[in-house]
Amino acid sequence: MYKHILLASDGSENAVRAAKEAVKLASYNQEAVIDVVYVVDIEKSKYDVLHSNSKEAADLARRKKNSKVLQFLNEANVTYKTTILRGEPGPEIVKYANEQGVDIVVIGSRGLNALQEMVLGSVSHKVMKRVNCPALIVK
Repeated sequence: MYKHILLASDGSENAVRAAKEAVKLASYNQEAVIDVVYVVDIEKSKYDVLHSNSKEAADLARRKKNSKVLQFLNEANVTYKTTILRGEPGPEIVKYANEQGVDIVVIGSRGLNALQEMVLGSVSHKVMKRVNCPALIVK
């Protein structure tokens, strides 16, 4: 089964649902490691730094966003590590997944309607199209 599971997380409820599926996949292999990947979006990062008291405060706020996912993984008693990337989420997740040779990518979906997805694009759709391994989109 899957040994290196990439869980793309932005700390949202969609990411928590994706974490639940990643835990299910990890339960089939005692050696499985869930790699929780959080991408700091450059554009949002500039705003966060400008509106916080310090860089450390901005980093703490980012980690806090992801705390629900990490809490769930701790409670599920699975082996995981966290990786923070910087850039545009879709391409950074794809690049990391392909470079690291992960076995599967698990990512939550925001549930955009067809028009929103066409205009904005969806991170999960971009990842699904470009990653070199199986991908699971969780609604």
